Amino acid sequence: MYAVIETGGKQYRVTEGQSIKVEKLTADEGSSVDLDKVLLVANGEDIKVGAPYLDGGKVTATVKAHGRGKKIRIIKFRRRKHHQKEQGHRQHYTELEITGISG
Repeated sequence: MYAVIETGGKQYRVTEGQSIKVEKLTADEGSSVDLDKVLLVANGEDIKVGAPYLDGGKVTATVKAHGRGKKIRIIKFRRRKHHQKEQGHRQHYTELEITGISG
């Protein structure tokens, strides 16, 4: 059984027991989170598709950790102009463990 959910402007294909990293959520570590923006639920040959979201579809997850991703370097460079600008960015994320799929 798997589901396609939307959170943080991105879509994820999830199964029970899977661990995923999503955009930062405002929830404490160890707490349970309900994700109700479910686009699709499939159980073998039985596939339910929402338009755009599935009515009554819900995915429950447990917050395992909050963190920051790997540093990304941004470099702007103009040749022959004696100009160079460097910047770094680390994106915040929340690690979720999927505990249940219903729909």
